[in-house]
Amino acid sequence: MHRLAGLVAAFSLAGCAAIPDARPPMDTGAVEPPPAIPADTALAATLSPGPAIETMPFAGWDAAPALAAFRASCSKILFRDDASGLTRRVDWQGPCGAAENWSGDPVEFFRSQFETVIVGDGEAFATGYFEPEILGSRVQAPGYQIPVYAMPDDLVRAWPEDMPESERTGRPPLGRYDANGDFVPYYERAEIETGVLDGKVPVIAWAADPVEFFFLQIQGSGLLRLPDGNLMRIGYAGQNGREYVGIGRVMREQGLIGDGTPYPTSMQGIIAYIRDNPEKGAEIMRLNKSWIFFRELDTEGPLGSLEIPVKRGDSVAVDPKFVPYGAAVWLDMEHDVADGLWIAQDTGGAIKGANRFDTFWGNGADAREIAGGMSSRGKSYLLLPKGTLARLKP
Repeated sequence: MHRLAGLVAAFSLAGCAAIPDARPPMDTGAVEPPPAIPADTALAATLSPGPAIETMPFAGWDAAPALAAFRASCSKILFRDDASGLTRRVDWQGPCGAAENWSGDPVEFFRSQFETVIVGDGEAFATGYFEPEILGSRVQAPGYQIPVYAMPDDLVRAWPEDMPESERTGRPPLGRYDANGDFVPYYERAEIETGVLDGKVPVIAWAADPVEFFFLQIQGSGLLRLPDGNLMRIGYAGQNGREYVGIGRVMREQGLIGDGTPYPTSMQGIIAYIRDNPEKGAEIMRLNKSWIFFRELDTEGPLGSLEIPVKRGDSVAVDPKFVPYGAAVWLDMEHDVADGLWIAQDTGGAIKGANRFDTFWGNGADAREIAGGMSSRGKSYLLLPKGTLARLKP
């Protein structure tokens, strides 16, 4: 049974993000992903045909929202290059044209437009992310003292002067210029929490709970429940460029969660430990030097890296070097709740390599539970426009 059809699930957390620098999912120290496939892109990996598309067990209740998500993606994928190397813009014209006015069986849409492809061995690993809701205020007030910063003006990309030209490849790192004019790393979490940005960076809101805000940062977007009961949606604007540390793994290695402790290897277990041990908990959270900056969103959902709202149970974060944005993916996971069709609309800082996925579960208490328990292995099949594999492997 797939996703939200009669579900009750367990809990682990991952995160996804969007636009300039994707944030990684939280590591709960639970299931380990399979070894990475030794390839830089899907095009460099082993590609093989999957099951005949006619034999795929698509269901209408699953295919209909996936078709809607694919249709929404077309406004973007027709005008951008595919970093995986698998498809060209022209390859999506047929499926997107068909999707625009499709009024028939949504299952037949996927069967008529796509073929299944296995990247590498197809051994998949999936986590989950969600849109948390926490207490917040637009203005600083008693009980609302945690600043939700917008992007700082002094956060820039540049090359350190002492870095040789031969090593300056790709995008320059994030950092800032200090009082001496030297390019240095940007402030880390501990510095920001102790007020280094006070009065220097715009604050778009104030959160009530530092622990809940820490986990909202890992998700990269969320809802603030305001004192008047209204909701304010905030989304990822950028990141400080500092090291992300998965605190779940650290806590498991230190024997703070997991076997022999009262705290399970899940987000609930991590939060429970931090709440029960506030000083140690604060120390652990500061091991994660990464800090997320936000912007207010006026959208019906959090924005994925395609700059369209991601949808509960239908949007998945991928490594775009291995899965084209907008492509459909079929997952068959040990956690059956994730089985079915997903549309690649987002990415995440630790969503790297072939067959690595981060499933989106929306907001609310059940989304939190489902996303938290989604740490599962299984099989994945990539759905590409018909004829793609023959073109790639004549």
